[in-house]
Amino acid sequence: MEEIYNTIPHREPFLFVDSIESIHENGATAKRLIRLDEPQFSGHYPGNPIMPGVLLCEAVFQTAAIFLVKKFENKGIQTQNLTPVLSRIGEVKFKQMVKPGDEITMNVEMIETIGQFHFLKGNIRKEGKLVLTLECALALIDENK
Repeated sequence: MEEIYNTIPHREPFLFVDSIESIHENGATAKRLIRLDEPQFSGHYPGNPIMPGVLLCEAVFQTAAIFLVKKFENKGIQTQNLTPVLSRIGEVKFKQMVKPGDEITMNVEMIETIGQFHFLKGNIRKEGKLVLTLECALALIDENK
């Protein structure tokens, strides 16, 4: 968790990445165990808790942010004052539900970079089966500017 804390500003209860499984040149993979004690389940289908789709998307966005920060660091770029900010969401498709007790795997892959905007595609899998797909763009914004 310390590596995640040192990479992105997100913290509980709005951190949706438990571990970074791999980071490679064009993408990253992370995991998350969905727990019943998470605050969203007290109001999102009480008695039949379902992970909100928007929070599943957020798990992909956080994985993308981790990937981008690590990619910059590997190129020797200072990232201390850079904040990953979501700038576009597109083509979101939900394939199945996620419930407490499910372990999900988030995958992101770089598509292209235009200026300060980094375009990625991502997905989530549960037990090897597709849960969602999406496209997004993130920018790393300098906090000092």
